[in-house]
Formats: sequence, structure tokens, C-alpha cells
Amino acid sequence: MRIARFTTDEGVSFGVVEENTVAAIAAHPFGELTFTGLRYPMADVRLLAPILPSKVIAIGRNYAEHAREMGGEVPDEPVIFGKPSTAVIGPGEAIAYPGRLSERVDYEGELAVVIGRLCREVPAARAGEVILGYTCANDVTARDLQRKDGQWTRAKGFDTFCPIGPWIETEVDPSDLAITTTVNGVTKQDARTSLLLHDVPALVEYVSQVMTLLPGDVILTGTPAGVGPLEIGDEVTVSVEGIGELTNRVIARE
Repeated sequence: MRIARFTTDEGVSFGVVEENTVAAIAAHPFGELTFTGLRYPMADVRLLAPILPSKVIAIGRNYAEHAREMGGEVPDEPVIFGKPSTAVIGPGEAIAYPGRLSERVDYEGELAVVIGRLCREVPAARAGEVILGYTCANDVTARDLQRKDGQWTRAKGFDTFCPIGPWIETEVDPSDLAITTTVNGVTKQDARTSLLLHDVPALVEYVSQVMTLLPGDVILTGTPAGVGPLEIGDEVTVSVEGIGELTNRVIARE
């Protein structure tokens, strides 16, 4: 099932995508779904970020080849950091390049996990019980600021630096999915989630030992090798097998 958040002339709603239509649901997508009876052609709606999380927890250097391309050791434990909720944008929205502050902004295509219920200290074996589904993400990073600051908050936290979407897929197995990133149609990243150093259940266990996770919170599972720079005018697409495509264009930040 694909759960989307969308807008029409009538306002913002959640719905279930079925072929070329979206069936609106009442309230939120957590728990049993109640359909309103309204159905819209996909051509008549605009997809938004599928969820507005209270927090985005990201995992650094979770693919061995990416750790090596960044000049670092492969970590024994997950490296976690946060991105603010204000960084989140949806499919088709613009990534704003902060040219006055950064001279190098990179794409980082990732599989994202969406939490479905309040939880803490979740054993890996029960991680599936607290996951609503999965979506595509782009952990946009001001690479020069990341290196300059040492810690990653500023480099990862700019407004628009966390595109997610196009929807939440609830029925996909995340253990071995193809993940690719293209820039202007040219493939830059091409890997599989089976190469994750710490898989999805392990990440849910690790993060939930540190903090309580709320419905809608997002865990970014890490990016594979092949990260690189974006320029103003570029179109970047993150694709995850069984989920879909997330496309955003880069513009200058005003």
C-alpha cells in the first residue's frame, strides 16, 4: 500500500495511491485507515512530503564503500545525527542552494524508514511492529561546511536539505532493494540495501535505545558510494526499488 500526503483545492489530505488515483483517508495514516469516499485523479493533486516528522535521524557511513570514499574508517556502531524537520520537502519541491554560505552541496540518495507508533528500546526482532513503511530520501549536504565544522548540524540542516517521497510504501521488504541516484539523467549512485553495514532492524533498535520515536519520525539509513556535487539548475532523482522515484530541482537560495 502506498500512503501519500497531497494537496488539492480542498486542502491537504492523506490518501492511498491506487493506479492513477488517490483515495482520501480520514485523519492520519497511523492505525486503521478510514476512507472518506473521495477519490482524485493523480493528475489533479500535488504530492507533498508524505509525512512531517517531529525529527529526522540519519545514519552516517553505513555503506563500506561510502565510508572509504569519505576517507574514514568503517564504523563498528551506527553513526547517528539529526536533521531538523524544517529541512523536509516533498517531491517536485526545490532544493535551495545556499551559495552565500557553501561552495559544495552534495546529493546523498537513501532509503528512509517511517515510524508508525510511539516506541522506545525496540528489539531488532520486533522492529517491523513499529515501522509504518519506507520512502525515498535525499540527505542533501553542504560538504565544505561538514568538513569545516567537524560536526554535521549546519551542513545537513539547511531548509530544503531533506527531500522525502513520493509516498510511504508499507509492503516492501527493505533487506535487498536497488537504490540509485541520477543527476540530469546520469546515474551517480547504484547500490543495494543488502550492502548496509547496519540493516533496518538494527538501526531501529540502536536509535530507539537513545530516544523515543514518535509516529511519523524518519530514519535515514545511509547513502551508498558515489556522492557528488549539485549545481544550480540540476535535477536530482533518488529511486528505490519497490517504492518509486523522488525528483527535485536545485535553485539558488534567495
